[in-house]
Formats: sequence, C-alpha cells, structure tokens
Amino acid sequence: MTAGVAMYAERRARLAAQMQPGAVAVLATAPEVLRNGDSDYPYRHDSYFYYLTGFTEPESVLVLVAARGDAPARAILFCREKNLEREIWDGFRHGPEAARVAFGFDEAYPVDELDAQMGKLLANVPALYYALGHSAALDAQVSGWLKAVRAQGRTGITAPSATHHLSGLIDEMRLLKDAGEQTLMARAAAIAAAAHARAMRFTRPGVFEYEIEAELQHEFRRNGAQFPAYTPIVASGANACVLHYSANNQPCRDGELVLVDAGCEFDGYASDITRTWPVSGRFTEPQRILYELVLQAQEAAFAAIVPGRPYSDMHEAAVKVLAGGMLDLGLLAKSKYASVEDAIADKAHLQFYMHGTGHWLGMDVHDVGPYRDLSLPAHPSRALLAGMALTVEPGIYVRPAEGVPEQFWNIGIRIEDDVLVTEGGCRILSGDAPKAVAEVEALMGEA
Repeated sequence: MTAGVAMYAERRARLAAQMQPGAVAVLATAPEVLRNGDSDYPYRHDSYFYYLTGFTEPESVLVLVAARGDAPARAILFCREKNLEREIWDGFRHGPEAARVAFGFDEAYPVDELDAQMGKLLANVPALYYALGHSAALDAQVSGWLKAVRAQGRTGITAPSATHHLSGLIDEMRLLKDAGEQTLMARAAAIAAAAHARAMRFTRPGVFEYEIEAELQHEFRRNGAQFPAYTPIVASGANACVLHYSANNQPCRDGELVLVDAGCEFDGYASDITRTWPVSGRFTEPQRILYELVLQAQEAAFAAIVPGRPYSDMHEAAVKVLAGGMLDLGLLAKSKYASVEDAIADKAHLQFYMHGTGHWLGMDVHDVGPYRDLSLPAHPSRALLAGMALTVEPGIYVRPAEGVPEQFWNIGIRIEDDVLVTEGGCRILSGDAPKAVAEVEALMGEA
C-alpha cells in the first residue's frame, strides 16, 4: 500500500508540474449506471481518475492545485461520507478522512461539499483544467462554479481566464508504462493466455460459441481477473468474417475455424488476445495456408517494433506480407497488379484485410494517446518509445465473391498478441497462448 500511495502521488505531482502555476484541475470518476429496475451494472471506475488516485469508489472527484510561489501543490479528494446503514447494503466506504490517510491526499471532503468548495478553490486562479465534453453533468457543474465565481467580480475576485483540456496531459503520461504497470499487464496477458488454451482444449464439433465463451470467463475469474476487458468475440465459420461479431450463439461445426478475441482486466489493466483454431482440432489445407500467412505477417510486424521507428511501420510490414500472399494465392489477380506495391497502392488488400494492425493497450483495451506526432508538420506517425504497450493483430477475412477461390470462402483468421516496446525491440506478453499450427493441433489432440 505504501508503494502504491507513493506511485499515485508521484503521478499527481508530475501532472501538477505541467499545469500553469496556481491553476486548478478537476477530474471525476465514472458514475454508477442503472441496468434495469433497481440493479446497477457492475461498477468500473474511470481510468484517468484511477491512474491518479488508486481510489475505486463511485461519487468521487479529484482536485489538483498547482504550486505557485511559496504555496505547494495540493491534491484534494471529494468522496462519499461514511454511512453505516448504506455499508450494510452496498459494502465498505472509506469516508473522507480515512481515504485521505490511506491514499495520500493532502485534503479530503464529503462530495456533497464539492460545489461550495469549488467556489473557493477557483477564486483568483489563472486557469482551469478538466476533461472538456467528457461528461455533460460535469460540464454543467463547471459552468455553475465559474458563474458563481464571476458573480463576485465586484469584490475583486476573478475567475479563471483560461480553460485547458486535461485529458491530453494524462494521455501522454499513460502512454509510457512504468515497471508496476508492466507487471500488471503481463499478469493480465498470462491469465488471458491460459483462458485461450483452456478454450482450445474444450472446443469440439457441436459445442456452441457461448460455451467457449463460458470457458474463457471461468478462467478469467478463477485467476483473479475482475472483468473481461471487453465483450468476448467467439466467431465460428463465416461469423469470423464479421470483425465485431458478438452474438456468440451459433454451434461450431466440423471443418470450420473458430476465431476467439478475448482478454481480461486485472487490477485495472487490460489484455487483448485473439487466436483462431480448427473446431475439429486439425486445420484443413486452405485454412493452414491462410493461417500461416497471417502468422508471417505478425512476425514481420514484430520485427518493425523498435524504439525510434514509426508506429505505422508495423502495419506497413504486415500489409506487405499479406498483400503478397493474396497475390500468390489468387485472392488478388496478378494480371491486374504487377507488384505487391501496386496492389497496396490501389488498396486492393482492403477486401480481405480492412483494419489496422494494432492499437495502444493499457488501462483501456484501446488505450489513450495519439498515434501521430502532432508537434511536427504533416503529423507523421509517432516514434515508438520503450515502455509503450500495444497489440499486434493482423488478419485475413475471405467472404464469398466472384473471382475469389472457393476453397478460401468463409475463412476468417486473426492472430493478436500484447506487446511491450523495450529498449532492444519488443517483448510479447501473451506468448503463452498457443499459436503455431503444430502447437495448436497438439494441444487440441491431447484434449
């Protein structure tokens, strides 16, 4: 706990140091959301708020006051008061004073006092930082605070003269994962990898997609993951050609592949793994050919993940391999395209590979941070840095169409791993999830 408190305090200090001297930042956690009747969805904190506080209770707000002159920076928490009756129904609440001590805040107040306190905290400060447009409720509150401060103008009190978007500053901090974050992400990836292996062992002709999903969910919770990181995709046969398929209600048939995209959340950090395997336990020849092509594309992408190289290089490397395979296999006509470069220039590969090769990964499964360097002209792809985490997920999706070899129809394949950029290249966090053809077939054969 002591190490955690110091880590969150250090993050708050780094953020405050980037703010205008004397400025105030406001960041609220996520609200509870009603599912139906009097039942809420399982509560999940706001990632930005958690990144700076480690505090997971709803109805909480963080206020940072940047240092100015001799006045040091302050971190102030607003949270629910202790309420023994509500704790009987809903569980433990820290209350302001206990939260202040346990989580290392300088001050803490009941959240019911937020409006009154903000009228004081925003008086005579130069700027306000908050997540513009992120929450209509918070926007309305901020507007009310500023209005109340401006109403005191005749007494010499001034309101902030500038408003800055807070999320961008935190995005850049979150983009580089520290040692503790890397450990949590490796654990999330290991749990998800074990879940994929379990699902492979379970799969056989006749099982339903939702039964495979249940195996994944069982392994997540059995190993301490609090949530799935996103709604799992279990797509058999032609369903695998639907990128965001989520019905998971069809039977898995002999001779088909099943594409499973599933990751878990462990202590606030996500994993995101996709594997594709044969329902019967053995790939057909057309399935194996396409599968190994996607594997080759992923290896090419891995090789392009090096500090200093543009983020986009991995996508370009994967596309080059995939487009070349599409030409060799007759998915794209060699009579029309003289080279791989010609096919890519014409975007012909998009018929069979229409998404990017990865995304940032962290507290959110599609984590924060720009993919382009907005400080340079033309906004080129930003350079990779050690400590960044991302997915690498090439795929190929062949729908029936005129001119497309029928042996490949309705085959959808994606292979996705979680990767940490290191000083010398990259580290694959999800490597325990079986992937090679022989490995997958051996595991399923043993089952």
